[in-house]
Amino acid sequence: METIEQNLANWRTSLMEIIPIGGLISRNATAYKWKAPFRCWMLRELTFWRLTDLLTQSCVLYRQGHGLGARILLRSGFETLAILLYLNQILEQVLEGNLDFHMFSRKTSILLLGSRDGSTEHNALNIVTILNKCDKRYPGLVELYGNLSESAHPNYEGMAAGYSTANNDEYETRFANRWMDIHGERHLNVMRLCMETFHREYDDVWPNLMEKLESWIATHDAHLEATKNDPLPNGA
Repeated sequence: METIEQNLANWRTSLMEIIPIGGLISRNATAYKWKAPFRCWMLRELTFWRLTDLLTQSCVLYRQGHGLGARILLRSGFETLAILLYLNQILEQVLEGNLDFHMFSRKTSILLLGSRDGSTEHNALNIVTILNKCDKRYPGLVELYGNLSESAHPNYEGMAAGYSTANNDEYETRFANRWMDIHGERHLNVMRLCMETFHREYDDVWPNLMEKLESWIATHDAHLEATKNDPLPNGA
């Protein structure tokens, strides 16, 4: 637990407080005349801020013995992790020639500005759909998320298993808050897995992909300019 809390403390001191537009233009003026690379920076840092916040609160609740709340926050943490994983996947697809850049740009808009309440013009992607795509890179991710979701919902685990035990010999049911007994020991391992995966994708995978994308845009800029007003395929 102490190691996780120390890592989260290190994360909090590493959070980016500003994205300097001038610095990005100096980095690669051709690449950053396009909006998609900037959105990639935004998404990377927003996922870092959100995941740090969620896991910090999950730790606090765990320390206080509030197993259900800690588990629900961890579930949201995996949803946030999935956004960065998916972003890195579509970055790779552009570089491999499997995704049109303008389609990619639209996807970054949806990831950044998608909503379910109509507050933006973009409809948010279904997080389960994103998780299913991410499961191809990290097999077992969907199953893990499903287990966390069972706790979050008022299903068997979220109700009967979480708050009661049956004594068949005595023909009685006893009520108690059982979340720490059921999941307390494993919770920290799952949290550690979430953090390690995010660390790899944030520190290693994303920077490498972004450098390649910047160079790719500079190389293909003329083609991108010529096709920027072409209609996107249906369903984009």
